[in-house]
Amino acid sequence: MAFQKAVKGTILVGGGALASVLGLSQFAHYRRKQVNLAYVQAAECVSEPVNREPPSREAQLLSLQNTAEFDILVIGGGATGCGCALDAVTRGLKTALVERDDFSSGTSSRSTKLIHGGVRYLQKAIMKLDIEQYRMVKEALHERANLLEIAPHLSAPLPIMLPVYKWWQLPYYWVGIKLYDLVAGSNCLKSSYVLSKSRALEHFPMLQKDKLVGAIVYYDGQHNDARMNLAIALTAARYGAATANYMEVVSLLKKTDPHTGKERVSGARCKDVLTGQEFDVRAKCVINATGPFTDTVRKMDDKNAAAICQPSAGVHIVMPGYYSPESMGLLDPATSDGRVIFFLPWQKMTIAGTTDTPTDITHHPIPSEEDINFILNEVRNYLSCDVEVRRGDVLAAWSGIRPLVTDPKSADTQSISRNHVVDISESGLITIAGGKWTTYRSMAEDTINAAIKTHNLKAGPSRTVGLFLQGGKDWSPTLYIRLVQDYGLESEVKYGIKEYACTAVDMISRRTRLAFLNVQAAEEALPRIVELMGRELNWDDYKKEEELETARKFLYYEMGYKSRSEQLTDRSEISLLPSDIDRYKKRFHKFDADQKGFITIVDVQRVLESINVQMDENTLHEILNEVDLNKNGQVELNEFLQLMSAIQKGRVSGSRLAILMKTAEENLDRRVPIPVDRSCGGL
Repeated sequence: MAFQKAVKGTILVGGGALASVLGLSQFAHYRRKQVNLAYVQAAECVSEPVNREPPSREAQLLSLQNTAEFDILVIGGGATGCGCALDAVTRGLKTALVERDDFSSGTSSRSTKLIHGGVRYLQKAIMKLDIEQYRMVKEALHERANLLEIAPHLSAPLPIMLPVYKWWQLPYYWVGIKLYDLVAGSNCLKSSYVLSKSRALEHFPMLQKDKLVGAIVYYDGQHNDARMNLAIALTAARYGAATANYMEVVSLLKKTDPHTGKERVSGARCKDVLTGQEFDVRAKCVINATGPFTDTVRKMDDKNAAAICQPSAGVHIVMPGYYSPESMGLLDPATSDGRVIFFLPWQKMTIAGTTDTPTDITHHPIPSEEDINFILNEVRNYLSCDVEVRRGDVLAAWSGIRPLVTDPKSADTQSISRNHVVDISESGLITIAGGKWTTYRSMAEDTINAAIKTHNLKAGPSRTVGLFLQGGKDWSPTLYIRLVQDYGLESEVKYGIKEYACTAVDMISRRTRLAFLNVQAAEEALPRIVELMGRELNWDDYKKEEELETARKFLYYEMGYKSRSEQLTDRSEISLLPSDIDRYKKRFHKFDADQKGFITIVDVQRVLESINVQMDENTLHEILNEVDLNKNGQVELNEFLQLMSAIQKGRVSGSRLAILMKTAEENLDRRVPIPVDRSCGGL
């Protein structure tokens, strides 16, 4: 069904709201040519979806409550869980899925945004003659091709440069990358190639040029991970699966098997997180696809079950788009501590990461300042000394928990499995754990195959290879143009609610990706977003305030705003030249006309009115509060000088107060509007 054939007033934007398409315009010229990326025979066996649009959340809850028994109940709404639901429902199985938070609220939205086979895994496979790693790469490359084919609106090939600084490394890396192409076979996106030093700098001008001898460019895929996860969930819902976010599993249901006398898992007691209502969802088979929380569900089944998840934290940062070319990424194959760092263009910004450190399991992982600085230092090593890599240019940062697992059936229970693990407990609970984003579909296929065999379900083979995800069919690279012309934020929010967005956090982080791209911009947009959502969802004033507070807390801790704000504190030093101090004092006193030693909202409003500029009082309060370090309701001269010193050192950028005061000073005579944006840093 061609979802871009929308009617006015309703955005059916090919399975993604406006933001998911706008950022992909940059990928248009990388569309694949003359490459058969997927086998579509399986998809042709699948009947048309039963729903033209995904049913409402209310309708899905009724289905969960009123269905006597499902064939499959999936716990977990990440990529793998939603993949399991889609695989099951397209085989004709009566399918349900519940997620305690939002779809893709965990690890699946916090990836490196790559769809890849794993160059480093292939290297290990060859060096160690490891057939398991080789098969994993082979499978991932097939899945990469399939995902690019079934979701062209959310993914595209991306060239990635591997800079070479030693002559002997050039043939070494070239052979490795060519083997990567060879393993991909007919699924190779585009053949890799070698660049001379001059050509490498032409493609990536900000690259460190000293000792550079050349570069190798290869191709992998890139996607909008949270939107992709949501597209899988929406596709499952359209094919008839009862899917619901904000449904927490309180306990597992069990019944005695009359043939064996043993207890078998027969469903789950579920709680609507938004209303508190509880009810039972019964199913012949329950699948545990909860990522880092795998062991929590396993222990619901058997309190003595051994832990198999060994969580690892991966931190990423987002920087302005000018840090990387718009159309090429960078791979650092050997960082100072042996990790691999990617430096990639994404949604017109630059994403860098990731780290890999042991962590505790939590619903709210927080990026540490240590990890942020590690990534910044590695980026500095690869960029030209002409490019000042500033801490203040980190627009957002996040941490995702990678659920590494040990195979409970393996003799060596301490060994981390490189691939995914499907485990079946004595009571019939099926757990799928490990793996990677790219292979979610094959993981789901293996899981449903195990479910069918274990529980004697009647279903045929998997039909998800070549099956278009919501919005993929009949999509075109120019569709975003019409969307830009016809729709804006208000429609974006309304459509996000149709896609099961229940909170402001859902909207800023997973229906749009604003929180992941610019945490300050996300905070500025929050009041308007909450207002629009409140209108659609009938929120009262108390609920609106609660949503604002929760979203701000999310931005502060989980999206790096805390680390960003801590770059300017009441203990920050003032390291300015005397001439700079005099210049900034003069600027400050244009607002502090009474020579009080501090400025307030009233002072700023007076200056703005003198040049015929109006600004909302709440916005002014937020702007001053960013610099009011001792939180006494005013900005003192010393605080202003601390701000300007932090800007000069690169620890802070995009200060709205600095920009406003500088622009006001320049325009007191010219009387032109003041742009309050986040560029230049306010110097």
